[in-house]
Amino acid sequence: MAPRKRPLVALTLSLLLVLSGCVSLPQSGEETPGEYEVTITRVIDGDTVEFEYANGTTDTARLVGVDTPEVHTANQPADFEGVPDTEAGKDCLRDWGHRASEFVRSRVLGETVRIELDPSEGPRDRYDRLLAYLYVDGDLLNHELLELGYATVYETDFEQRDSFDEAEASARDEGLGVWECRDPGSTSGSEGPLAVVEVNADAPGDDRENLNGEYVVFENVGDERLELGGWRVEDEAGRSYEFPGGTVLDPGEPVTLYTGSGQDSDSDLYWGANQPIWNNDGDVVLVYDADWNLVVEYEYSGSGSVAAAVGRDADPVSATEPVVNLR
Repeated sequence: MAPRKRPLVALTLSLLLVLSGCVSLPQSGEETPGEYEVTITRVIDGDTVEFEYANGTTDTARLVGVDTPEVHTANQPADFEGVPDTEAGKDCLRDWGHRASEFVRSRVLGETVRIELDPSEGPRDRYDRLLAYLYVDGDLLNHELLELGYATVYETDFEQRDSFDEAEASARDEGLGVWECRDPGSTSGSEGPLAVVEVNADAPGDDRENLNGEYVVFENVGDERLELGGWRVEDEAGRSYEFPGGTVLDPGEPVTLYTGSGQDSDSDLYWGANQPIWNNDGDVVLVYDADWNLVVEYEYSGSGSVAAAVGRDADPVSATEPVVNLR
């Protein structure tokens, strides 16, 4: 009788499956400290991303050791040393939360990156998110967020705690990012030239079949020509539109951004989305300039054809009155 070869065959087959990416990587409750190459598919906020493994399975990661301001829920100024527990302090943190999300989105969305687990952590938090260090082009994104002032250190024990504490202290001493919020009145700046003058969030009929019945009207309320090429418009969920190069508004000139598709002109632009963008029951119109500075934050509520708007530093006003940018 020939010798049995099944164990060798099984081992060879297992190795081939692993190398081909057909075997799932460790999932919830089974991870051991290691590293993986993954592709970032969504940025939820400044410290949370969704990603896909090489074998096609998906997961959510919470960046180890950092805490960026919230954009979907209320902020607690007590989490950020020295930030006053006032509306101005909370609004300032929310502003920087959006900036942190945009920074992370610009760095990693759609990119293949390396994630590493920390032997001292998790591997998952109570929301079942993988706790990870995220490296992009060899740089540790977690550390970058602290260096640039987009985050504070999350109070847990992890291997790189000392270097993270040093990065936060340096940013705090220089008053970078969220640490501007320790004196939120000094960061308001002067009103800028771009304003949202109308939001039509509830299109006539079925919103999904009338995408161009949904639109936002912007206006240059300044005294000089305003070049918008490279500026980005976002909703609170992070869906994004970039103004095309050559988009220029003269003083007093409006431009309408429609959700659906069409031919761009000087007065009309088209997002090209295949579904509604602006929530009928309230949303936030965010505009970032070409350097990723948040320059407009326009919040509206209600499901009327023209929604009421609330600016960060303003009382409720009608949507026909412009709420100008924040900085």
